[in-house]
Amino acid sequence: MRELSTDRPDTTESPYTVDAGHFQLEMSFADYTYDRSNPQSQTSRSLSAAPMLLKVGLLNNVDLQIGLNPYNRVRTTDRITDTTETIEGFGDTVARLKVNLWGNDEGPTALALIPFLKFPTASQPPGNGNLEGGLIAPLAVSLPDEFSLGLMAELDFLRSEDDDRYVVDSVHTATVSRSLIGELGGFVEYAGFLNFNGDTNYRGYFNSGLTYGVTPDIQLDCGVRLGLTEAADDLGLFAGISVRY
Repeated sequence: MRELSTDRPDTTESPYTVDAGHFQLEMSFADYTYDRSNPQSQTSRSLSAAPMLLKVGLLNNVDLQIGLNPYNRVRTTDRITDTTETIEGFGDTVARLKVNLWGNDEGPTALALIPFLKFPTASQPPGNGNLEGGLIAPLAVSLPDEFSLGLMAELDFLRSEDDDRYVVDSVHTATVSRSLIGELGGFVEYAGFLNFNGDTNYRGYFNSGLTYGVTPDIQLDCGVRLGLTEAADDLGLFAGISVRY
């Protein structure tokens, strides 16, 4: 089989697919987000427990992916009125198909396309009850001295905040990773989120984390997300695991 390649822990997706006939689980033990620096004078804390991506290799260059978010909890405090609201429940379900166009087995570059649909299975709120989707294009490039570069462009077709029309969002990322010591690796990343219709302001993040290969089929990871713009969440923390069978 190919070396284990995962779509976590960074925001940038991998262009490499799961080998045909094999399964892969990528899951966060927990994902915590904190935000205070926003124009709404609100403090929010959110926790996702065991969000996961289940993959099965269909062909040598195609895999099917199902994303589940079993439990979400969002606690928001309005600092002006001193009131607090807590929302919790099951998250939305995402179905994705990753198709590698080249470089799956060899070569200095690799590219894939990942069309996806989000089905409204989440409690309302925080879910919006709408079918949404998009297209992701991740590119991997091998660099000198064992560094790797990942680039990703994504278009999302989402319902507006007023739920009166569909709008287009764009995600663009760049990540650099390298093996550090033995099976320990690290990455740094920039991730930007842009709404073309101006419903939300631009969100930029600096992300960093570590990965550790326990075996050729098991990888642990942890990391941090730091918001660089006012609209971005201030802080995110996560830790997870990826297992291939």
